[in-house]
Amino acid sequence: MSDTPSRLELLRFARRVVVQQAQASLAQLDQWIAEEERRQTERERGAQARPPAPDWVLEQGLNRNALPVAVHAGVCHMAGKRYKGVTRETALRALAEGVPACTHCRPDTELGILD
Repeated sequence: MSDTPSRLELLRFARRVVVQQAQASLAQLDQWIAEEERRQTERERGAQARPPAPDWVLEQGLNRNALPVAVHAGVCHMAGKRYKGVTRETALRALAEGVPACTHCRPDTELGILD
């Protein structure tokens, strides 16, 4: 006999390799699916646990001790990144103390204060 494997033996070996790789690929795919399901569940849980948007916000300046820059309605896209949610009474008090109202969302009009 010769030392070289027969064509049939080579085909059977190739089949074993393909089966092994397929099993490994399926295991990897199952792991990816499980991770994505976990991420999706976390996103949904986070969306449900997120507090509602505030009705009124005070936009803060660079200095935390200074007066706020403006009063906004809670859904105003011009509020910037430095803001905090406040109650209606706090927004009214800030407007009365001279904090300017946003010219886009006009919280002074929504709060019933006329200029």
